[in-house]
Amino acid sequence: MIPVNTSVVSGVALSRIEGEIKMLLMKRVKGGFWCHVAGSIEAGETGVDAIVREFSEETQIAVAELYNAQFLEQFYEASVNVIELIPVFVVICGDNQAITLNDEHTDYRWCSLDEAKALAPYQNQHAVYDHVWAYFVDQPVNPLYHVNLPNHKE
Repeated sequence: MIPVNTSVVSGVALSRIEGEIKMLLMKRVKGGFWCHVAGSIEAGETGVDAIVREFSEETQIAVAELYNAQFLEQFYEASVNVIELIPVFVVICGDNQAITLNDEHTDYRWCSLDEAKALAPYQNQHAVYDHVWAYFVDQPVNPLYHVNLPNHKE
């Protein structure tokens, strides 16, 4: 039997950087690879609570515009014999979004789709980035994907 873990969330930040839409990738200390924001859901949190907290902790981005990407990252983690199912969120940031990394990452880059896929080592990351680009950059964002934020009346 292979257990399924659903206690992790991930998110892709988009910002207009010097006039072009880019996505944020960060280089992880653990493993040394490039990735987007991700982290575990803590006790008492929803997935939305967790992704807002993770963006704040990892990048100092104060999430104001959050979307359900309508995509699940999924992969088998052989070292612990677990299938990971991870809902993906998209954060639309203001122009030229500033980033302050925490100690989980050593570097960051705002990337085009091609640049992100060249940096990220895993096929599943490429699938996430292709999906986000197709539904959040190449066409207008579907308002049905909008997520109401905790402590915000909308």
